[in-house]
Amino acid sequence: MKHIFAILGTVIMMGAMVMGAAPAPAQDLVTSAPNAYVVDITTGTVLLSKNADVALPPASMSKLMTINMLFEALRDGRVTMDTRFGVSSHAKSMAGSSMFLDERDTPTVEDLIQGIVVLSGNDAAVVVAEGLAGSEAAFAARMNARAPEIGLTNSHFVNASGWPDPEHRMSLHDLATLATRLVTQFPEYYHYFAQTEFPFDGRAPKNRFNRNPLLTMGVGADGLKTGHTEAAGYGLVGSAVSGDRRIVFVISGMPSEAARIEEGRRLVNWAFRQFVKKTAAKAGAPVADAPVWLGSAPSVPLVVETDAEVLIPLGAQDKVTVTASYQSPVSAPVRAGQVLGELVVTVPDMAEQRIPLVAALDVGKGGFGVRLRTAAQHLMRQAVDKVTSF
Repeated sequence: MKHIFAILGTVIMMGAMVMGAAPAPAQDLVTSAPNAYVVDITTGTVLLSKNADVALPPASMSKLMTINMLFEALRDGRVTMDTRFGVSSHAKSMAGSSMFLDERDTPTVEDLIQGIVVLSGNDAAVVVAEGLAGSEAAFAARMNARAPEIGLTNSHFVNASGWPDPEHRMSLHDLATLATRLVTQFPEYYHYFAQTEFPFDGRAPKNRFNRNPLLTMGVGADGLKTGHTEAAGYGLVGSAVSGDRRIVFVISGMPSEAARIEEGRRLVNWAFRQFVKKTAAKAGAPVADAPVWLGSAPSVPLVVETDAEVLIPLGAQDKVTVTASYQSPVSAPVRAGQVLGELVVTVPDMAEQRIPLVAALDVGKGGFGVRLRTAAQHLMRQAVDKVTSF
């Protein structure tokens, strides 16, 4: 039987009462972006999703996958920051955003990271592809093989740069997943995304600035990548920090650079100002006791392994429900840390948040006396049921 145990929601409501007067309710955001996705990666809460799982032209935002492949090569020791790659005529011929490379150059991996992240160089992306896989086509095949392994479910790559191609597609959800990976899995390299300029070898001095407009606007933005083509419109994969919270957001299909800037800034401000973080359960604190069948103890406490932190729209703290859901009874033996259920947090107008519940301690199998007593109780219940059935 599945057992659902309601936890007192007053823990969350009391937090709101301590703050004094009730704040104004969070305002539902009506975004001007045709496509948008916002996730708080500190808590894993999706704050906004609009056409997020549709495979769309990603433009240069797909260079994040090229960067991911390069960061993985660095992590695996296949290249170092000082490794140099040659520049082919194909790489040199790339139009659009450029690092202005030619066949005489042998840029380092560190140069190419900055050339892609800061300058959005199509030529730099091709140099990386050819340097790691021998050809851009082979590199695209590697990206397609790697994509599902890192959680990308609506992406298909044809090239390394995001150059327009009807088969080159990514969903906004995938872009956010990829951005989150770059933030969390490669912290030693993430600082490049906040770099505002890269005057590589003094070339094209007017084009040395990062194309991410939010980096210098004081909203906490520190990455990641812009994109623009006629088919994709103006897009942005961004990340920003405020206090102990970090968000990742993606927009695409904007009609102009100005619209991209304004909507990106508005999304960041909304995400940080209209939600409050609360702790639904403290790590190690029992939230329920699950009965144990034929165990050395009659029940086992259920806990979360880390603090269960959730985001709540301002003014909605008294509408949150927190429940523990688990199968009952649990069969002995039980080992500490064994996942036995979920803590389910329900917030109005938001997706449910589910956090694993684990056993707080070991419970072994009961001895002969426990088994005998349980069998007797079971027989007695059967007898009662038989009598009452008449």
